[in-house]
Amino acid sequence: MPLHVPSAPAPALRSVLAALGSPTAVREARTSALRSVQGPLSPELPLPVHVLDRIAPTRTAPRTRLTAWRFLIRSEGRAIAAADTMLTPDGWSFSHFFEGPYLASTELAVRQAEASPTAYQARLLSIPELYMLTLWLHDDTEDDAAGGVLAPADVLVPLAPAPPGIAAHRPHRVADLLPVMTLRVAPGPLLSSA
Repeated sequence: MPLHVPSAPAPALRSVLAALGSPTAVREARTSALRSVQGPLSPELPLPVHVLDRIAPTRTAPRTRLTAWRFLIRSEGRAIAAADTMLTPDGWSFSHFFEGPYLASTELAVRQAEASPTAYQARLLSIPELYMLTLWLHDDTEDDAAGGVLAPADVLVPLAPAPPGIAAHRPHRVADLLPVMTLRVAPGPLLSSA
């Protein structure tokens, strides 16, 4: 089944297109690939970026919050950078361009998910406590992309670089990975001052 990529809000896409059309925004970007490209640039694969603020054992499904929409910026068929938008009081606005290992890792995870026999809605999930970014495969393809409940049957695919002890590009059901993540952030034993 195909992977369902939700439609980004129109203002988010417009803000990225405006930034790509601005020589100042592109020239001042901290992405050498974006500054040096000669051909046309295209924002593709819009993914909502959610954040899981706190990992804790709970009987209820963890909630996330939507913080951005991310677009891969392509030139001549390959991703050379990404653009994030952010929600402001005036709506979705361009935030910044960036590059790095998560670009190729996102593309690989998406290709793997497209080969799955199960239909999913694609999202990104950031887990700051573990310095971890995952491709979040939400099991409800018709759900609002801004919705923030991690369902136990959802699948998380850690992107590279993943934290030590968590394999990148290995799909995990939320119900299986959440307990592992909870152990990773559990406080260590208190030191005694004897």
